[in-house]
Amino acid sequence: MRWTLFTVARCRACASPVKAGLWLAVTIVLASIALATGQDAPNAKAERILNSSCTTCHDLRKIQTQALDYDAWNKVVSSMIQKGAKVSNDDVPTLVSYLEDTFGPLPEGAGKEIVLDKCTMCHDLKRVRQHFATPEDWVDTLNAMQNEGLMISDEDLLTVLKYLAKNFRGN
Repeated sequence: MRWTLFTVARCRACASPVKAGLWLAVTIVLASIALATGQDAPNAKAERILNSSCTTCHDLRKIQTQALDYDAWNKVVSSMIQKGAKVSNDDVPTLVSYLEDTFGPLPEGAGKEIVLDKCTMCHDLKRVRQHFATPEDWVDTLNAMQNEGLMISDEDLLTVLKYLAKNFRGN
């Protein structure tokens, strides 16, 4: 057999497929962790600001039920800073973006207030806004939530179902 650089490399790879597979797996895992860490950095910073500045005066529930857009959250944050909240000017856009993303606006309509009151007891609004389902799937979801402890009247349940099916309809 004539040895070339190609055959040496091929033989080394064949001789150690376990090492090659392990190397590939470790590389993929480390790249995934690095990517995830980089993407969560602004959210982690915003959560720290929220926990250290906002919840020192009031609990999270007041924030969870606002459902505001960027401009409205910006006004709220500015107002809180004027009242003494310790948020640097550089951190305001990060905090406001996080608030809009996590506790952002919901469509107007019958059922919105019930969603704000009931669903946000366990879920942030981002989860509600990103969940699209058929009306049948919403029925299943709401039934599952009742099994988890959601206390809601039949009338309010129907109102919420109509609201979710209209505004967060999947295929």
